[in-house]
Amino acid sequence: MDATGMPQQAPPMRAADSDRAATVHALQDAVARGLLTPDEGSDRMAAAFAAVHLRDLPPLTADLPAAAPVRLGPPGWRPLGSMAWEQVRATVAGARSGGPAAVRLAIAAVVALVLLATLVSLVVHGLADGLGMDGPGDRGFGGPDFDGPGRD
Repeated sequence: MDATGMPQQAPPMRAADSDRAATVHALQDAVARGLLTPDEGSDRMAAAFAAVHLRDLPPLTADLPAAAPVRLGPPGWRPLGSMAWEQVRATVAGARSGGPAAVRLAIAAVVALVLLATLVSLVVHGLADGLGMDGPGDRGFGGPDFDGPGRD
């Protein structure tokens, strides 16, 4: 209490650099999400950097919704696989009715089989090359037909 009998108010808390930075980060997020125009965001960020007391910071973000939830990592392959499966199911269901979708599905299946056969062929050929075999009876390096460098 002061000399007049009135309760004495505590002085306002001063804002730290981390408090200002948190407010500026929220404002940058709002600009990125399209909630504020760049000019309005810039004005508010300047006010946040100029704030002396903690009470000056909350009004700068009071009209903004809460920040979007933070995702902790990439979604992984499971959601991607389930989306691909749903796409295949929808395509097959549409092709059952006949018409152009059925023809496109048949062409896509043939192309996929040709690509798969080509891939398998390349892998098998690559494995055979990796072992140093060119054909039947060839034992690769160090076999009986290898005379070494410079020998005829």
